[in-house]
Amino acid sequence: MFIQIISLVLDVVAGLIAGACLVRLAMQWQRIPFNNPIGQFIFAVSDRLVMPLRRWVPALGRLDTASLVGAWLVKLTQFIVLWLLGGGQGPLLLVLVLSVIGVLQLAITCLTAVVLLHAVLSWMQPGSMNFMLIDRLCQAWLAPIRRTVPLVGGIDLSSLVLLVLLQIASMVVGSIQMGLMH
Repeated sequence: MFIQIISLVLDVVAGLIAGACLVRLAMQWQRIPFNNPIGQFIFAVSDRLVMPLRRWVPALGRLDTASLVGAWLVKLTQFIVLWLLGGGQGPLLLVLVLSVIGVLQLAITCLTAVVLLHAVLSWMQPGSMNFMLIDRLCQAWLAPIRRTVPLVGGIDLSSLVLLVLLQIASMVVGSIQMGLMH
């Protein structure tokens, strides 16, 4: 039970910090300013990790690789702690691979949360500043679907289609992760 509690706490803390790094990466990719409450929160959570990494990890064009490396380091730390708590059984290389998969799984989870938030805000607060920020984060993902899926009775189903695709991706990544662990 002790390991389960530690695992839960690690998952929450690592998810918050690494998730903030991934959202920061997406905001910078989309050139979304951080001068809003969501941006300031993301900046506050990720800044102490990302800024020192920028000295050694240069950006690749618009890709903020320091944020990506920061997210991976957080997940790597989480998996190493769990590996050590489990007695250090299994190869350390597996922990490295699982941490990469953990970042991918977290990216899918973050995008799922943003798309759900986008769908809710589009019905409840379509003109709010928060909706505009979330909308900009989602546009790169929703635009290709909107070109393919027609409106049904005037309703945009692109968010639903993207959520289904994200669930499928999550199942595939989870299956790969479980396959590696056994």
